[in-house]
Amino acid sequence: MSFENRAHQYDPLPPELADRWAYFPHWEGKRYFVNLVGIEVEELRTDYARMSMPFKEENLQAAEIMHGGVIATLIDTVVVPAIGAGLAEGSLWSTIELHVLYHRPLVTDAVAEGWVVKRGKSVVFTQGEVFDAEGRLVASGTATYLVKPPD
Repeated sequence: MSFENRAHQYDPLPPELADRWAYFPHWEGKRYFVNLVGIEVEELRTDYARMSMPFKEENLQAAEIMHGGVIATLIDTVVVPAIGAGLAEGSLWSTIELHVLYHRPLVTDAVAEGWVVKRGKSVVFTQGEVFDAEGRLVASGTATYLVKPPD
């Protein structure tokens, strides 16, 4: 399987939501875990996001390939704006299940796509895929999130 940009399947975000999520994960000048691994937003649409992550020495395991936990982090992170842009401001959500399948070692920069599969009242189901610089599928996964609306 090779990289096929899914963005065209999703509607553009309204401008106010695009502006709100454009700087994720660099909000308020804070440093979050995803900043440490180098994840950056590439494209945001309704229920969809694409992000990139550089191949960094700090993210490798002993065999000089990207650590599986870093790849899992990318899958868990790429869906955050896809989920959040569809929720009321002030909502909280957290991962309650993450399942990752690894298809090949990652030895280059990566790009990931994530999308919402289904939104329930308090649970959101998502999928994500990670590709290497040559467009080859490296990992795929599903993640489920528990949503708490604002008080």
